[in-house]
Amino acid sequence: MSRAKALQYYIFTRLLLAPLTIWTIVTLVFLLLRATPGDPADAILGNRAPESAKQALREQLGLSDPLWLQYIHYLGEILRLDLGTSLTSRGLPVWEIIQQHFPATAELSFFGLGIAVLVGAGFGILSASRPNTIFDVGGRLFGIVTYAIPLFWMGMIFQLIFSVQLGWFPLGTRFPIGIEPPNGMTGLYAIDSLLEGNIGKLFTALYYLALPSLSLGILLSGIFERMVRVNLRQTLQSDYVEAARARGIPERKILLSHALKNALIPVITVLGLTFATLLGGAVLTEVTFSWPGLGNRLYEAISQRDYPTVQGVMVFFGAIVVLASIVIDIVNAAIDPRIRY
Repeated sequence: MSRAKALQYYIFTRLLLAPLTIWTIVTLVFLLLRATPGDPADAILGNRAPESAKQALREQLGLSDPLWLQYIHYLGEILRLDLGTSLTSRGLPVWEIIQQHFPATAELSFFGLGIAVLVGAGFGILSASRPNTIFDVGGRLFGIVTYAIPLFWMGMIFQLIFSVQLGWFPLGTRFPIGIEPPNGMTGLYAIDSLLEGNIGKLFTALYYLALPSLSLGILLSGIFERMVRVNLRQTLQSDYVEAARARGIPERKILLSHALKNALIPVITVLGLTFATLLGGAVLTEVTFSWPGLGNRLYEAISQRDYPTVQGVMVFFGAIVVLASIVIDIVNAAIDPRIRY
């Protein structure tokens, strides 16, 4: 079988397995939500509401049905691409909640990942190109420390230093109250400001985005630093690099033109999966900085036992991760001809 046909077969197989993966996510979320303590009726009506009112609400929401029947009904809604209606947002469809809050999460994830790649790759290249020096030790220490620090703790420390003590950045939110945010199709304030041609709103959006994205990016940079350092060091010790040195090619050209390209192949895989995970994993950063993203909305839905919202958001995030993994495999195959399927 030729490489092109093998790759096509692999992609086709992954596409067939994607619905199974999403179904597994749907099932696990459905069961785990109903295994957790708490009652949505209490969250909606309050603990002091009459039991008759709570029971009527459970029947209205279908929560009094047997578990298997609730599961069948929910699978039917998923197959119709209906994520349901929120229990706590005045009957707002879950799709509308995703449309309202996802752009904020995407913007935070994009800028956070950009900072992580720039900082992590920079430290990794510096450490790998100067082994057994203070740069190497510092790079390894940076990778270990940033990987170990809790995300919420870093966010609070950044707020304490740069917002409370120095007053350089706002404590939270996405845009100042009383100022109309940029209007646009994307929902990404930085891009919409550019499309409007409003430089003032662009700087305001970046100003409010700086601290949460910096907090998120620095902690994630440790992952990229360690991967770039390890892979680049192994590549610099390979035979073709030694042959390039023997031919008198400058070390800088060897590093940038020969070694770095091959060393970044595993990093690309982590890059794509990290971005997909960030879309659903920036919950702590969004909660810490009161960022109005989908992760913050998911945290509120979990606290309020809003089953449809939690399930719908998790299915949405799961679909993004599955799609990202397929795209990453295709990109890796295009970059590295040695990959076989």
